[in-house]
Amino acid sequence: MGTHIVTPQTKTPKRAALSSWIGSALEYYDFAVYGTAAALVLNHLFFPEDASPAVAILGSMATVGIAYVVRPLGALIMGPLGDRYGRSFVLMLTLFMMGAATFAVGLLPTYEQVGILAPILLVVCRIFQGLSAAGEQSSAISTSLEHADEDKRAYTASWTLHGTQFGTLLATAVFLPFTAFLTEEQLFSWGWRIPFLLSAVVVVAAYLIRRQLSEPPAFYESKSENPLREVLSRHKTAVVRIACAALINTVNVVFTVWSLSFATSIVGLDRSTMLMVSIAANALALVVIPLSGRLADKIGRKVVFISGALSSGIMMFFYLNAVADGNWALIFVCGVLMSGGFYSMANATWPAFYAEMLPSSVRVTGLALGTQIGFAVSGGFAPVLASWVAGENGDNYQAVAVAVAVVCIVAALAALTARETKDLTLKEIDA
Repeated sequence: MGTHIVTPQTKTPKRAALSSWIGSALEYYDFAVYGTAAALVLNHLFFPEDASPAVAILGSMATVGIAYVVRPLGALIMGPLGDRYGRSFVLMLTLFMMGAATFAVGLLPTYEQVGILAPILLVVCRIFQGLSAAGEQSSAISTSLEHADEDKRAYTASWTLHGTQFGTLLATAVFLPFTAFLTEEQLFSWGWRIPFLLSAVVVVAAYLIRRQLSEPPAFYESKSENPLREVLSRHKTAVVRIACAALINTVNVVFTVWSLSFATSIVGLDRSTMLMVSIAANALALVVIPLSGRLADKIGRKVVFISGALSSGIMMFFYLNAVADGNWALIFVCGVLMSGGFYSMANATWPAFYAEMLPSSVRVTGLALGTQIGFAVSGGFAPVLASWVAGENGDNYQAVAVAVAVVCIVAALAALTARETKDLTLKEIDA
């Protein structure tokens, strides 16, 4: 495995940021396209026709969640590989795992065709997606951070999340013409498959870009023979802190998955228009993320992260209330400000913030474990929990907003306990 790695002579911050951005954008297109499909069509195609809308949504949210639940297992596998054999090795491995699983979803039979086997096969594909995503972000973030100039680490690392945001935007945009121009019968019979099958193009493009990515110097300067054991013995507190802060992902999951189902299946709002809310929010995020990364380099990671976490928790009340009222103007304003603005402040900052809680020798392992535990709880249980607390009729959105606000407070408190690292070099962090 090690023979494929070429030692870089110097840091290459722009190339690392670009490679991480493009690879993450293309790979997270795969992951995000499933969440959109689960909210719009999979609840109709992979579960019994006689199930109530609330039960069908709960089932589709569970298949979204399973990919998050297995992510800690993926972290246990992919994290040590990244610290022992190289960040680039893991980036290539996860790319092909994610692409193959996503392509397979586009070929699956529906419940009407094969019965209970349909959701089972769907879950298998989601498991492979989850295992892949567990190693992708931590390796890409570590690569960007370790290649970055010391005074621009948060800014450079933020481009990895900028890429995932673009992938989410792309997934939503790809679905938009199918929901807008196809009849419901066409969408449910074949239209929904095309965004998944397009992952074949995604894999080829990402491979051509990522094969040129070299390892950062820090990978060679500081290596651990057993990164998993070192993390569990010496850096448990950092992993727990990262996991708690990573619960902020609940905002994103509720916004992109549960609220979409609530709006279209319970309130009865138009699918295409609701997708435009996500597109507008992601468009704003593409501007806010690099600006917030630069701000975190200037004034500190903690203040930017905490401000974004608490503000997005407050905005969830206004957004869900607007959805329940069917007020399109407020839906757009509140949704875009919450997700594209405040949540993106925290989203831009956490790559450097979390990664700098760990030394280079175990950065991928510790970052993967902490983030994926947090993502497993937020992504794995948030959609199901939101569907449950919303009640049998699925309309108790106030309870969902309260749950999201509590999670945001927990994430902010975890961040408050961390040390500020903006003025430390990576060598000082390692020491």
